[in-house]
Amino acid sequence: MDIVLIAGLWLDGSVWNDVVPPLEKLGHRAVPLTLPGQGDGSAYATLDDQVASVLAAVDSSSGKVMVVGHSAACTLAWLAAEARPDRVAKVALIGGFPSADGETYADFFESKDGAMPFPGWEPFDGPDSVDLDEEARRGIAAAAVPVPEGVTKGVVRLVDERRFDVPVVLICPEFTPAEAQEWIGAGQLPELARVKRLEFVDIDSGHWPMVSRPIELAQLLAAAAAEK
Repeated sequence: MDIVLIAGLWLDGSVWNDVVPPLEKLGHRAVPLTLPGQGDGSAYATLDDQVASVLAAVDSSSGKVMVVGHSAACTLAWLAAEARPDRVAKVALIGGFPSADGETYADFFESKDGAMPFPGWEPFDGPDSVDLDEEARRGIAAAAVPVPEGVTKGVVRLVDERRFDVPVVLICPEFTPAEAQEWIGAGQLPELARVKRLEFVDIDSGHWPMVSRPIELAQLLAAAAAEK
């Protein structure tokens, strides 16, 4: 199966470099994306531009695809399922959850000069970054691209309820499946609460398993893609 890989805020497609080879060794075609405004040099990209980039990758596949979203990009993966419910065979969410209709995409930190830069490691102290050594931290921070406000402040629009028919696997890194289920039960994740086929998978990592646990992550994604 073709597997579209969408990294979260500040990251381009190269963050998947250590995931792609083991994923392809397991028989799948990996399609890591560099999103508009996150590595292509565009300072004026919008959320719609990023959605269009994901849909172009889905549409270019010869068959059904699995779309993988990491962190904030879980919403991008979900928007792909909403726009292409007949083409997206499964959605895999890593360390994040889809926003609901009408919510802002990812206006999490202060912007500067029209973009939201990587805020440093202090906001991610604890479980998010505990498994990253200094080299990994330096690498992520050095590669981080400020995300244009047209993306971060974009408003999520979801209208096609066929999205809830698309199977979802939630890969839980810095939180546990039990915690995610508790949040769903408490009404904090309304989109996931309505998914008809939702699976929870644990991975012993922080927020960036594509960096700290790439082989294990590839194995989990390959297993998810193989499931009918």
